[in-house]
Amino acid sequence: MQTIAVIDFETTGMTGSGGRATEIAAVLVRNGEVVGQYQSLMQTGMQIPPFIERLTGISNRMLEDAPPAEEVMKEVAEFTKGVPLVAHNASFDRSFWQTELALAGVQADPSHEFVCTVLLARRIYPEAPNCKLGTLAAFFELPQAGRAHRALADATVTAHLLLRMQRDLERRYANELGDCPVDHALLSRLQRAPLKALGAHVRAYAREWHRVRQLSLC
Repeated sequence: MQTIAVIDFETTGMTGSGGRATEIAAVLVRNGEVVGQYQSLMQTGMQIPPFIERLTGISNRMLEDAPPAEEVMKEVAEFTKGVPLVAHNASFDRSFWQTELALAGVQADPSHEFVCTVLLARRIYPEAPNCKLGTLAAFFELPQAGRAHRALADATVTAHLLLRMQRDLERRYANELGDCPVDHALLSRLQRAPLKALGAHVRAYAREWHRVRQLSLC
């Protein structure tokens, strides 16, 4: 069964091209459950603005004893080695992921392709009030893991949202999927598919998956 890493950054409040990360978490999911986690504050030398400190609870004083960002990124890159990634509002986290890895001198892992649970939620759950993580967590009564806007808490909630999405897609498209898994590649295809075309995309992906599987058994 495929392992997926759900990641979340807390930051100084800007994009990866101007701000820096203050905390990162990665939660591994496999076979319908959480199987591992990594979390660390990270010191970059950049000051946290007061409004971000109030939002996250991460203070400049807390970062004084945090490990250097370069060390943290090397650790989390090893923790997620060979594993595809998921994030809520992935364009934000992807920006910091790429920036912090580059600054740490870590070579990009081709497996680290992102899927966005915001984009997926818009297609899978059009009935939801909105696609904010807190709203979806309340709407589906997902397990809580601590204070919102802390990396491990948000990554854990996103991991449970991802697992919910996989289960719901498996049930909704059971006939189309057969024994084809709802894996990262299928989620990547669905995240930008038109809402009315989800079923067609699932069928096309499942046909290709079964074809490749049959060839591999020959």
